[in-house]
Amino acid sequence: MRSRFVSSIILAATGIAGAVTFAAIGLAQQPPVIPLPPQQINRADLPPQPFGPQMNALMNMLIQPRHAKLGLAGKAENWILAGYEFNELKAAFGVVAREVPRYKGLPVADLFEAALNQPFQIIDFAIKAGDMRQFNESYGKITAGCNACHSTAGNPFVVIKAPDASNFPNQDFTAH
Repeated sequence: MRSRFVSSIILAATGIAGAVTFAAIGLAQQPPVIPLPPQQINRADLPPQPFGPQMNALMNMLIQPRHAKLGLAGKAENWILAGYEFNELKAAFGVVAREVPRYKGLPVADLFEAALNQPFQIIDFAIKAGDMRQFNESYGKITAGCNACHSTAGNPFVVIKAPDASNFPNQDFTAH
């Protein structure tokens, strides 16, 4: 009985050793991995990279269109849409402040707060009250706040204004 047990252990050890040897030979026969030149890399096959846009990209993607849509909705006296766009604009400023906490050494959240806190409170009231005069005044102050922030950050040449016309031909800004 003991000899069968020893034989079984020897047989198992031999099988494991053979399998390891076979695997090692198989790996040794694999062709070497040659990195592809950058122009031949399929970006879809790479793992996702973190989203790290620069300040100007975030302002163009998130802030500027929402500023314009807020102005267009208010101009059309579509207070429901204006309220929605105002909330989207506030949220977008939060995203920018989180993604770019400092810009040219300046604290972004503090810049936004200083430039926009008071006009945001007034426009919120104007939208809820449906008050066109208050809306226009506070929207003008928001726009001026944007431009003041640009100047503070060293970009006085970036001048924002109320939209003259819609850049969104596929959206109806009138109230329904």
